[in-house]
Amino acid sequence: MSAVSARLPVFPWDRLEPFKATAAAHPDGIVDLSVGTPVDPVPELIRGALRDAADSPGYPTVWGTPALRDALTGWCARRLGATGLEHTNVLPVVGSKELVAWLPTQLGLGDGDRVAFPRLAYPTYEVGARLAGAEPVVYDRPDDLDPRGLRLLWLNSPSNPTGRVLDRDELRATVAWAREHGVLIFSDECYLELGWEADPVSVLHPDICGGSYEGIVAVHSLSKRSNLAGYRAAFLAGDPAVLGELLTVRKHGGMIVPAPVQAATVAALGDDAHVAEQRDRYAARRSALRGALEASGFRIEHSEASLYLWATRDEPCWDTVGDLSRRGILVAPGDFYGPAGERFVRVAFTATDERVAEAVRRLG
Repeated sequence: MSAVSARLPVFPWDRLEPFKATAAAHPDGIVDLSVGTPVDPVPELIRGALRDAADSPGYPTVWGTPALRDALTGWCARRLGATGLEHTNVLPVVGSKELVAWLPTQLGLGDGDRVAFPRLAYPTYEVGARLAGAEPVVYDRPDDLDPRGLRLLWLNSPSNPTGRVLDRDELRATVAWAREHGVLIFSDECYLELGWEADPVSVLHPDICGGSYEGIVAVHSLSKRSNLAGYRAAFLAGDPAVLGELLTVRKHGGMIVPAPVQAATVAALGDDAHVAEQRDRYAARRSALRGALEASGFRIEHSEASLYLWATRDEPCWDTVGDLSRRGILVAPGDFYGPAGERFVRVAFTATDERVAEAVRRLG
């Protein structure tokens, strides 16, 4: 076994391949609800900006163009309520998963340092800690953590996989606790535009951070809100001291968002209409799938935001995955996100209207 293999868990989706093959063998084809990858077209406004910037022969900058930084600070002020942001408060990144995986390493964490993340969480938080040689730690409530050696605390609201949203009191208390103990907060807010039964709030909102960005950074992505997973367009906003350190590291590492993608990001963040249209599509798919799942014996927990339904029939998750795969429906087992999910499945509604309708028919 290689040194890297010894540090990392098995890649979760490799374990799903046999069930994917079963689902694909269904005579009417697979309905893949296992991943949150967009399937709807990239808005023409964004594609046009990408085309217009296609003739970009020179190296772009890691920090991004002034127009991009203006777009990032402007969007954070308009959408998140973040006040007083300067260009030093923002940093574009090459997709949010890259950032999550390599952040502990870029922060210089290692042996003796601890990285905390929710008990039910996106697996890459743990992977990032292990890649850096730090200790991964799970929590139910951040203020129950032992702060000794704790260098980085991940928040994720709305949550992947559960869709749970942290309320203002929870966020305020966590920010206060982390500042008291000198723990850096990174808040993964990639699903913030997708609140259904709750209104997600950013840690950058003055009601949460008190108007100071010290010790806090928010992570945002355009993959879900603008169907730009293929563009790898994401960014950070928050503490300028932390972002300055990351900018230096990323300059040395050549971690650069391509120039056409920078231009496309400016266009995407400047337009809210396409986001509203995409929300309407997802809302309809969510409603159809939720009704069908509940009618067929599932219970939905949390799921007040994000692109997923956190569903259970009070049985081992792999039994549920196997049963649904025989109906040609592929979902993600809850234990991908930690042992606490072992009796749940995560059902994405990032499928076409036709495939969602087919899933509803098969569930019925």
